[in-house]
Amino acid sequence: MNPDAQIVEDDVTNWDGKISLLYPVITGGCERRQLRAIYEFARLSKLAPDSALFLVVPALVGHLGSSYPSIREATAFALCRLAGRAGAPFCPIIGQHGAISIILGLLPESSDRFRRSLLRLLSALVAFHGPNRITLAQNNGLDIVLELITSCFDDTRKPLLEILSAMAMLREVRRLVISAGALSFLIEAISLGRMISRMQAAHAIGLLGVSKRVRCMLADSGAALALLQLIREGNQSAKITAGNALGIISSHVDCIRPVAEAGAIPLYIELLEGPEPLGREIAEDVFCILAVAEENAVLIAEQLVRVLRGCDEEAKSAAVNVFWDIAVYKHSVPVVRDSGAVPLLIEILRNGNVDIRVKVMGTIALLCYEEANRRALAEAGGIPLLIDLINGASEELRDYATEALTSFGEDPTFRDLVSEANDMNFPAFVDASGRVNHILTSNEYMSSSMSRLSVEQPTSDPGFS
Repeated sequence: MNPDAQIVEDDVTNWDGKISLLYPVITGGCERRQLRAIYEFARLSKLAPDSALFLVVPALVGHLGSSYPSIREATAFALCRLAGRAGAPFCPIIGQHGAISIILGLLPESSDRFRRSLLRLLSALVAFHGPNRITLAQNNGLDIVLELITSCFDDTRKPLLEILSAMAMLREVRRLVISAGALSFLIEAISLGRMISRMQAAHAIGLLGVSKRVRCMLADSGAALALLQLIREGNQSAKITAGNALGIISSHVDCIRPVAEAGAIPLYIELLEGPEPLGREIAEDVFCILAVAEENAVLIAEQLVRVLRGCDEEAKSAAVNVFWDIAVYKHSVPVVRDSGAVPLLIEILRNGNVDIRVKVMGTIALLCYEEANRRALAEAGGIPLLIDLINGASEELRDYATEALTSFGEDPTFRDLVSEANDMNFPAFVDASGRVNHILTSNEYMSSSMSRLSVEQPTSDPGFS
């Protein structure tokens, strides 16, 4: 029977049989029959199970170097189909059979449709399989890719940037990107291409930002705006990756205000209210950085109050964490009070679970060092609640309550009220006061020691990550 006729006409779903009929034609037919068989294989590769397709991969990789341009183009198309399958099961084997070095050899002289197929194939190979990135880097791939990006402004630019994003997952490549002055290309890659490639670019930017010197370069190069765009447009994983990278860049003094002005605070609130614990942790950390600027602290506090009024207990717990952290900033003391958070914190202290009550109590203990906050807490009914905690709460809650009541007791306005109440709970109050005094004394000693260390020890840039 004519094999070509069987390939087209046989509709049986015996995939192994179908592919086995194609295999000898792909490996040994004339140019015309090979071409038809390769395109038929590409069509079937969208339907057939993975197990039926692996047999043909080595032969296809070999055909990338065919002397016939038509066979090379058909092969690149078929391999693109395989590399793009869900789960990328074919990327390792395609790379293992030498496809990357063949592609690099073909790229400089390729053009139009063939170049696009080669670049899409190479992009998939390095996006989904780490060892392929190493192979590409070892074959001078970064120089080739950067040279092509520099001279390319058509639709091949996107896969080139995707390739760069994947390669930048390698530490040594990140170093070379900086030394080659190609950081702007990596920033551009955050905004172009498949979501996985944009995430890889964002992740690489975050790793580079660990270095103080590079963080300054990123701040000056517009990386923050590109990351904000990815937070807006990306899926949950992309939001977390970009949010983390932006948080690193935001620690640069020149970024703290511009990042907030560009709309970062509502986006991080979305992360804080999202389903991922890592997203909440990142949002907490970034809010603590941005709140260094008073105007940012005001906006953050307003958003956190809205969270505290909601029903999501995990988000509320994260919001309390942020209030607790920013309460140590001198300029944030009135910000927390003026935001309307105090009555909400008191309400959570009454009715919240044990973990969130400890966080609230820690926040209140810090707020109580300021006179206006003590008045606000007293007006919200805080003093009787604090006194109740001296007797009936956990040790940690009692310690924070004692710290807060000590601040109230030093205020002439509340001294008599607090003294009378403490007399009624004298043993518990004395016990907790002793622990608090010991903790505060230890903290003062540690602060003094760390201050001396910061003066005595030289600082150094950690270098590129």
